[in-house]
Amino acid sequence: MKNSSPNSFQTFLYKPHEFIKPKSVELQTLVPYIHMASLSTPPPTTTTITTVNEGSATSISAVHSDILQTHILTRLDGPTLASAACTCSQLNTLSSQEPLWTNICNSTWPSTETPRIRHVISTFPNGPRSFFSDSFPLLTNLDLPNNSPQSHHNRTSELISAVDVYYKGNLVFSKVIETETVTGWFKCSPFRLDLLDPKDVVPTPIRLLDDDDDTCRDLEEHLELSWILIDPVGRRAMNVSSQKPVSVQRHWLSGEVHVRFATILAGDHHRGSSSEFVQCGVVITCGGSQGRGVLIKEMSLQAEDMDGIHLNGKESLVILQRAMEGKKGIKRREEEGRKRYQEFLERKKERKEMKLRTERRLDMLCVAFGVLGFATFWLFVLCR
Repeated sequence: MKNSSPNSFQTFLYKPHEFIKPKSVELQTLVPYIHMASLSTPPPTTTTITTVNEGSATSISAVHSDILQTHILTRLDGPTLASAACTCSQLNTLSSQEPLWTNICNSTWPSTETPRIRHVISTFPNGPRSFFSDSFPLLTNLDLPNNSPQSHHNRTSELISAVDVYYKGNLVFSKVIETETVTGWFKCSPFRLDLLDPKDVVPTPIRLLDDDDDTCRDLEEHLELSWILIDPVGRRAMNVSSQKPVSVQRHWLSGEVHVRFATILAGDHHRGSSSEFVQCGVVITCGGSQGRGVLIKEMSLQAEDMDGIHLNGKESLVILQRAMEGKKGIKRREEEGRKRYQEFLERKKERKEMKLRTERRLDMLCVAFGVLGFATFWLFVLCR
């Protein structure tokens, strides 16, 4: 099936009646799924058998709607289902069913099965379709925001975090936390969301290898994270994880392994400022002994500017809410996430070097003025 553009993907998920112009779909593109459907028991309402010739182009209407809805569309993931819905009116109607998208959200993020998250998702404009549209794609809008107060008016009273950790495609850990954002403590303190209590540890089936470098490579290749921030008041959401780690490092003293996931967001409207771009980073701290299972000791989310300073809750909330309203695209999250993280590190390095150059110039000026003042003083004394 032909892939639709990112715009049509978003249009169907948020505005299902404004999808791209319908076009004929060749039945040949759905042959693999029709073949799988033929292995299942056909629906009772189907009384005729349609033979599909793979060498010919047949209209999609030749396939019974019950087969499409029950045996084919249920096998598709979210992006594929959205792309299929943008091809013709029949698939658009069948793909708009809420149970399809509820199952996709639950299978993609098991944390969404909790009653609290289910209720919040039901309040989104198009329910689970809108939630998937917000949470699955990667943020693509890194343009600096206009100096507009629009995003500052309707600040949410809480943030909900739906977190899922995977290793080699298998769920390792899942949890939902709620954070109040109206207290003075939240607004003035450094922004930090801790998923675990200080004394809690999470056992995992991951094994620590004999060599530390092998352990780091294994976690970098096979560990995945989804951290969805949900604004229940604004009915928007975003995934702040890069899906794959952007860095995995072992602490030289404690021996713990720090796995970092990151998303780079546009900060304030002042070009060249330290918060022009902000890193929204999740750090998973892992420990354990060799040959035994890895223990997750800590998992936290923080916002950091290009000077390495952590933003407070009030500043972070403004940036996060602005990002939730921004544009998203269906690029590969892991590749794009690493790329943007490296670009952020380069900007951070350039900014640090520029500050060092500025400080050196100031030091030279201070020395020059000191020498000049010293020479002037002795010249005045000698000439008296």
